[in-house]
Amino acid sequence: MTLFYINWTMDNIYNSIIEALIFASDEPINFSDLIKAIKGIDGEEIQISADDVANCVDELNQVYDEKNVAFKIMKIAGGYLFATKPEYAKYIGYLSSEKSKRRLSQAALETLAIIAYKQPITKPELETIRGVNSDYILNTLLEKNLIAITGRAETIGRPLLYGTTIEFLKYFGLDKLSDLPKPREIEEIMKDEDFLEQKQKIMMNIIEENIENETQEDPENINDTD
Repeated sequence: MTLFYINWTMDNIYNSIIEALIFASDEPINFSDLIKAIKGIDGEEIQISADDVANCVDELNQVYDEKNVAFKIMKIAGGYLFATKPEYAKYIGYLSSEKSKRRLSQAALETLAIIAYKQPITKPELETIRGVNSDYILNTLLEKNLIAITGRAETIGRPLLYGTTIEFLKYFGLDKLSDLPKPREIEEIMKDEDFLEQKQKIMMNIIEENIENETQEDPENINDTD
């Protein structure tokens, strides 16, 4: 038992194993699942803790930084996941071909932002802030599992309370809600020239996709040029 512990701390023989497990995972994988996988193959006598996993991830990220690679291991929604570095986000965003069902409308993003910052929040409170009915948007966000019903308010009629989910953290690449940008940071981002440029490109892509989808759904609208 002691021998295995020495191997772990001194030789870091599981660095590559942990790297491979995180790389192979489509979802953030937490330390308990990583440890379970290692012990499932090498035996329960292996002494490896959450701190060991965290240290391993730090060592791997240090190697990636030294080699100036474009990615690193990030902690997202309580687990580990490979992700490209923030400085390359605008290039990836330009070439992004995210499916339309995954993309959120401006109204959905607005609603989600209000819920994220004001949660737990009721539908009447949400609609007071937005100024419009939010039935459809709430149902859409519930279907995508980005929000969930968290209880009932202690007010007249006991309206439902809404809050964000783990899927919300995954969608936006956050580890916890406290990682959300502060209002002042959001104002600075909104004024950034790169953000405005990317926003314009994304809006144009959405418009083009909507036109293409409408044409596919109603081919009779296509003009006959023959």
